[in-house]
Amino acid sequence: MTRRRKIYEGKAKILYEGPEPGTLIQYFKDDATAFNAQKKGTISGKGVINNRVSEHVFTRLSHIGIPTHFIRRLNMREQLIRQVEIVPIEVIVRNVAAGTLSKRLGIEEGTPLPHTLLEYCYKDDSLGDPLVAEEHIACFGWATQEEMQDISSMAIRINDFL
Repeated sequence: MTRRRKIYEGKAKILYEGPEPGTLIQYFKDDATAFNAQKKGTISGKGVINNRVSEHVFTRLSHIGIPTHFIRRLNMREQLIRQVEIVPIEVIVRNVAAGTLSKRLGIEEGTPLPHTLLEYCYKDDSLGDPLVAEEHIACFGWATQEEMQDISSMAIRINDFL
């Protein structure tokens, strides 16, 4: 087996240099984390399932015109993907009150929201992925106004599709 250069390792995946410029190989691990990696474990076969679910979702999204990084599945645990520049923002799409929203605002879990709610977090594990406003995103240059419009409209479109 050819030894590939590791580019990045996260909680659930490892990225390796791809066969062509602008590509990466994404390897899905069996590691499982919860509560911002405070709880850790291993689930045998999790990486295989995550690879297949990821392939299915990204393939379906491409059919409705949503651009993704996915090129193709290589084997049971790996995908060939496009190298992309990461916007350090997590988009949370809510249709019902749950999780941190319920805790923050005292709204009973499962309460339907009057309309889809988008929330944004700054992706930084050491800070606990704090909730941020669009003004923070613009102020610190994490994404442009145009990128945020694209991100928001795609999030709503994906939510409607799913």
